[in-house]
Amino acid sequence: MYRCKITVLKRLANQDVIAAHMGEEYSSRDLAPCPNFTDGQEFIAESPGVVPDEFCAWAWAGIHKEIVAIMNGGDFRPWVKQPGTAIACCTDGFRPVVFRIERIDDEIN
Repeated sequence: MYRCKITVLKRLANQDVIAAHMGEEYSSRDLAPCPNFTDGQEFIAESPGVVPDEFCAWAWAGIHKEIVAIMNGGDFRPWVKQPGTAIACCTDGFRPVVFRIERIDDEIN
């Protein structure tokens, strides 16, 4: 099994979806992208069963299948250019976060 690096590629705020579907107390104002991450932020995952410190549990649940695949030597080619890499997104439809998940060549036992 391998370790992987998780990088925040982009945080979004879908204002049209927010306006149409979010509860009234929030939809009347513009919401910023997810405040739990910053673009370019990096995390190292040592095990598919251990969430890295300060990583959102909801985002982890949303991208966990890609993490497991990459940590076990999987590939997402030809959809992703770089071998050992996946692009995944958390499941927040209002303010999603896009992540790059990269296998680190250091195999762990």
